[in-house]
Amino acid sequence: MFRLESRKLVAVATAALLVGSLSTFAGAQKLPGSGNAPASTAQAGPHNWLTPESSVERLEDAGRRAHTNWVFGAAKGQVQEAGIEGIVNGVTITQHYETPSSMGCLYKIPTSTGPCVPNINSPGGPQKGGWGTIAIVDAYDNPYAASELTTFDTQFGLPAANFTKVYANGNGDCTTPAFNAGWGLEESLDIEWAHVMAPQAKIVLVEACSNSNADLFYAEYVAAGLVSAAGGGDVTNSWGEGEFVGETAYDQYFGYDYYQNVAYFASAGDSGCGAAYPSSSPWLTSAGGTTVNRNATTLAFKTESCWAGSGGGTSSQEIYASAFASGSYTGSWADYQYPIFGQAPRATPDMSFNADPNSGVVVYDCAYASGTCYFYQVGGTSVASPSLAGIVNNAGNKFGTGQINGATGHGYYSALENNLLYSQLGGAAAYVKNFYDVTTGSNTTTSCTSNAGKEWDYCTGVGSPRTLLGK
Repeated sequence: MFRLESRKLVAVATAALLVGSLSTFAGAQKLPGSGNAPASTAQAGPHNWLTPESSVERLEDAGRRAHTNWVFGAAKGQVQEAGIEGIVNGVTITQHYETPSSMGCLYKIPTSTGPCVPNINSPGGPQKGGWGTIAIVDAYDNPYAASELTTFDTQFGLPAANFTKVYANGNGDCTTPAFNAGWGLEESLDIEWAHVMAPQAKIVLVEACSNSNADLFYAEYVAAGLVSAAGGGDVTNSWGEGEFVGETAYDQYFGYDYYQNVAYFASAGDSGCGAAYPSSSPWLTSAGGTTVNRNATTLAFKTESCWAGSGGGTSSQEIYASAFASGSYTGSWADYQYPIFGQAPRATPDMSFNADPNSGVVVYDCAYASGTCYFYQVGGTSVASPSLAGIVNNAGNKFGTGQINGATGHGYYSALENNLLYSQLGGAAAYVKNFYDVTTGSNTTTSCTSNAGKEWDYCTGVGSPRTLLGK
């Protein structure tokens, strides 16, 4: 763990943490603020991580309200110096926290500075790139969001962000959204890592009144309108829920009015093998999760493998249809997976990013501890969605979910970002340069089994990005 000293983070002794809780934060990096340490709200998970209350998936919530998709490492939530060692393909590796510079280097983001190995005391990360607006849709309010982003950027020597917070309260469900600690950390994660990958894009945090479907999808509508009015960009959603009958009625929010330059992203979930919504909408890029494995001594990158918690599976609701039906289902209008599955339902994810909390990214947050600020080590596919949205934004292709014919004024749906991603599968040159093909690991659960494999798979999609090409 770390404390602030001369504006540097310095290793100090690790304090014990109660298993299955986050009640002890002595020795964590702490900045000026007030309030006690977080209450014991996290739950011990089956796969070596801790799930906060906001990320607990409940079957009865499907179709009603959503949960976040971030988790802490099993040993501690705070940034930790010691890695977790293991053997991958006969090579001793360590899983470790990751920084803007280590992720910028790994994913080959142009203009990224700093070391390729994670070092929280070494500044760096992408310095240029990005266009338009990245809107982040979340529930509830994080009153610390702007100052957190400023501190994060200062710590890692990143360009100052152009940041705005908007309340999606036009539906009359609130004036100012209530505070929620778990969703607050979600918002910290989302704005910081979207900004890392697209430092010149405007970042807009759109806060829904609550995590109900009614409020979140209204916020989605607000976010898309803001992005479109600003000339285009991306909308990222790090929340989700189990699939439910009638979910296709919400698909319109990811292609509203045939927005030409607005691309959408959603986390695939942290419950392992299986599809989730809205990740399974055919108009979104579904974000899966990997584990970053590093050499135990040098911390040099060794491999990426499937993260055990990553969501991914076949949708029970987004089926193949022969006729276009209000922007729902797969079909000739959303046929990017046809070469893999034929006339089959939507399958997730589409692309992946580091999401294992034990190789988790650094997040600066004051919300989870109610005003006391820490650098946390965070994972989950909540990391993947904003990070991939930032990478795609940085690529500057300006794709969206619709096209309008300039001569006739008529529009049609087309998932242009996914079309590009899938078009590279099987390419002898482009695919191997533009993506890392994750072939090891699994996200097996009691209900289904999914192993990573060559090219597309149910854990990492087409793979994890390398360079901005093909994004």
